Amino acid sequence: MKKITLLLLFFTSVSFAQIQKVEPPFWWSNMNLSDVQIMFYGKNIAQNEVTVSNGIIIKGIQKTENPNYVFVTIDTKNLPAQDFVFTFKNGKKSFSQNYSLKTRKVNSKFRKGYDSSDMIYLIMSDRFANGNPNNDSDTSVTEKGDRNNKDGRHGGDIEGIIIHLDYLKELGVTAVWPTPLCEDNDEHASYHTYGQSDVYKIDPRFGTNEDYLKLSTELHKRGMKNIMDYVTNHWGWQHWMIKDLPTYDWIHQFPGYSQSNYKMTTQFDPNASAIDTKNCVDGWFVKSMPDLNQSNPLVLNYLTQNAIWWIEYADLDGFRVDTYSYNDKDGISKWTKAITDEYPNFNIVGEVWMHNQAQMAYWQKDSKVGAIESFNSHLPSVMDFTLHDALEKVFNEDKAEWDKGMIKIYDNFANDFLYPNINNMLVFAENHDTNRFNQVYKNDFKKYQMAMTLLATIRGIPQLYYGSEIGMSGNKSDGDGDIRRDFPGGWNNDSNNAFISTGRTTEQQQFHDFTAKLFNWRKNKEVVHFGKMMHYVPENNVYVYFRYNEKETVMVVINNNPDNQTFKTKRFSESIKNYTSGKDVLTDKSFDLNKEISIEGKSVLLLELK
Repeated sequence: MKKITLLLLFFTSVSFAQIQKVEPPFWWSNMNLSDVQIMFYGKNIAQNEVTVSNGIIIKGIQKTENPNYVFVTIDTKNLPAQDFVFTFKNGKKSFSQNYSLKTRKVNSKFRKGYDSSDMIYLIMSDRFANGNPNNDSDTSVTEKGDRNNKDGRHGGDIEGIIIHLDYLKELGVTAVWPTPLCEDNDEHASYHTYGQSDVYKIDPRFGTNEDYLKLSTELHKRGMKNIMDYVTNHWGWQHWMIKDLPTYDWIHQFPGYSQSNYKMTTQFDPNASAIDTKNCVDGWFVKSMPDLNQSNPLVLNYLTQNAIWWIEYADLDGFRVDTYSYNDKDGISKWTKAITDEYPNFNIVGEVWMHNQAQMAYWQKDSKVGAIESFNSHLPSVMDFTLHDALEKVFNEDKAEWDKGMIKIYDNFANDFLYPNINNMLVFAENHDTNRFNQVYKNDFKKYQMAMTLLATIRGIPQLYYGSEIGMSGNKSDGDGDIRRDFPGGWNNDSNNAFISTGRTTEQQQFHDFTAKLFNWRKNKEVVHFGKMMHYVPENNVYVYFRYNEKETVMVVINNNPDNQTFKTKRFSESIKNYTSGKDVLTDKSFDLNKEISIEGKSVLLLELK
C-alpha cells in the first residue's frame, strides 16, 4: 500500500508539472459568453486526448503548430456554478486539471459604467504613492526599485492609491483610472506597464490580484468607480507567450520586426495604399512591444475573454483602451461589441490620438462617418484630442484673431455634430503622454482656472491628471519620466506632503482649493452632466456659453484677454430668457443680468442663473 501511495504521489507531481498555464484560470456561470475557450499550456500537451467530467460538452479542441498549446472550448450555457475536471490522456498515461465555474455577483451584467456625471482622475500608478515599500522590488521580476532613476521603478502601488482614496473623494473625483497594473517584466522603464508580460497577473511591485479587487471594493464603498487601462494592440517582448508563440501569426511578423508608420488615417483613407495600411496596423508600436494580430480568431478570443475576466473578477466599472486605432479595426470592433454585449451599461473609452474631429468621430459607436464604409467600432467613447490641442495653446494667445484665441475652443465645439454621442467624450487638458499643462503655462493660476472651469462645464467626461490640482509640472522634452513625477507626500521621506493641507505650499493650496471647489460643485449638477449647450462667437477673446435644461441654466464666461472686459448681456437674451441675476460659484458674487457685466483679464465667471 505504501508503494502504491508513493507511486500515486509521483504521478500527481508529474501531472501538475505537465500544465504550466491555464487561461482563463476560471470562469463564471450565467455569462453571455458561454462558449469558453480555455488555453492549456505545457510541454507537448497537444499530444494528449482531452475529456471533461460532469457531462460538460466540449465544443471544440484546437491545436496549433506549437505542441505546447491546446485550446479547449466548452459549453457553459445553463450550467450552475461547480467544479469539474479535465483529463489529459496519452496512451496509458494521464493527468488531470481542476477547473471552476464560479457564481457571478448579483446584477453583474448590468453594472453601470462611468459617464458624463463623473470626473476621472488619471494616476501614473508607479508615481502616485508608495503604500507598501516592501514590494518595491520582487525576485520574480527583473527591474528593481530605484527612485533616483526618473525612468525607473519608484514604488507607487495599489496600496498607495487605496490609502489616498479619501483625498481623491474630497477633491471631487468620482472615478479613478490608474495606468496599467498587470505585470511588465521589461529590464528597463517597466514602470509605465504598457509592455505587459502576463495579462492575468497584477505586477508584484504594484501588489496582487486580490489587492486590485480590494481597490474596487474600497472605491465602491465611497461611491467611486474603477477604470482599467487595457492594452489590446501589443504586449511586451518579455510576455511568456511571446517567448513560445502559439502560432506564428499570433503577432504580426514581416518576418520579424517592422515599426508602425503611425499613420492612423490609413484605416479609413479611400486613397491609402494597402502597404501603408498594413504598415500602420501591423507594424509594432515600438521594438519592445510585439504587435498582436486581432484578425487571428485565437488571439481575438483570448483578448476578449481576458477583458471580461478582469471585469468580472475585479468588479470593474470601465475601460480605457490604449492605442485603440492601431488595432485591426474589424477585430477590435468585435472585441468591443463582445464586452458591451456582456455588459450593456459598461463604458469604454478608446485612445484615438488624432487631430481632426471627423477622423476621431469615425471611431465612436454608430458613427455616421464610419457608416460611409459600413464600419461600426461599437466603441462608446473617444478622447477629445482636438480640444486638448487647443487647450495647449489658446491661453497664451492674448489677442483674438481669425484662428487664434478662444475661437479655437468655439470651433472645436462647432464640429460636435460629427459625434453620435457628444456627452460620451473624454475631455482633458493633459495626460501621461503629453506636456504637463502647468509646464506649458508656467504655473499661471489664472490660466489653470480657465482650463479647469472649461473642462468642468462643457459636454463630456472631464479627466484630471494626477498632481494638476497642486500645480505639478513636467517637460516632455526632458523625457516621459519628467511628466510622470512622484506626487509629493506619496513616499515616507518626502519633505513636502501635498496630500494634506498642512503639508502644502501656498501655491499648492491655491491650486488644490480651487480644483476641489469646482469639481465638488460639478458632482451634483445634472445641467452640466446631461444638459444642452449654447455658445456665442467670442468677442475680444471673451467666450460665453450656457449649459441648460428645463430646470436650470449655467452661464460660463471665459475672458482670455489680459485686459478687463465689460459687455452687455442683451446679446445673450436667447439663453438668459427670464433670469435676472447670476451668482458666481467661485466667488459667491452676484451679477445683475439687466446690466453690463465686467470681468477681470484672464479670468472666469461661473454663474448659476436665478
